[in-house]
Amino acid sequence: MSNASALARYPAAVTVTADDLDAAVSCLAGTLGPATGRDWVTLPGTGEWNCRQTAEHVGDCLLSYAAQLVARPDARYVRFLAVADKEASPAEVLEFAVTGGRILASVVRTTVPSVRAYHPTGMAGPAHFAGMGCVEALVHGEDIARGLGLRLDPPRDVCARVLARMFPHGDLDVDPWTGLLWATNRTSLPGREPQTGWRWQGPPAEPENRQTR
Repeated sequence: MSNASALARYPAAVTVTADDLDAAVSCLAGTLGPATGRDWVTLPGTGEWNCRQTAEHVGDCLLSYAAQLVARPDARYVRFLAVADKEASPAEVLEFAVTGGRILASVVRTTVPSVRAYHPTGMAGPAHFAGMGCVEALVHGEDIARGLGLRLDPPRDVCARVLARMFPHGDLDVDPWTGLLWATNRTSLPGREPQTGWRWQGPPAEPENRQTR
């Protein structure tokens, strides 16, 4: 299904939900779970990180996004770093990443849409943090999967909403998952420049009734 077709089929394409995040995290867990018997320290993940470090990064990011929506700072991140126990197995590190995603989804689900909290790209609401969480889970999940000789196959409607919200290249006529991988410089597209130094779009304009506390 092309991105354009997916967006036409799903009218709320620019709203990423807690259900979308749950689906992304389930895809991550379902794909990587069968490979947790392998050594994640010796296999590549993202950049110079190995599989374990990449999974830890996912867990830390997702928990950090949840903390932003709970504490709602307006100029900084909540001051903590989440890591897995040094003795954690690959299955337990994956559990850590998945737990971060489930916590973020729960916070998104119970946060008033008008709430805003700090992110370097702008003051973000629950839908935007859900979109960020989906990108982290899916893109870094694919990085880990590739290191393990696997591939993620996420729901295309979720990918279409994430792509539209976070990387609004409206004229992309490709499979939404392929489009998301291109937007994050994980694959190439004919006639398109590589997306080196990529960054997702900042949050949309503030509503007049923005609630920060």
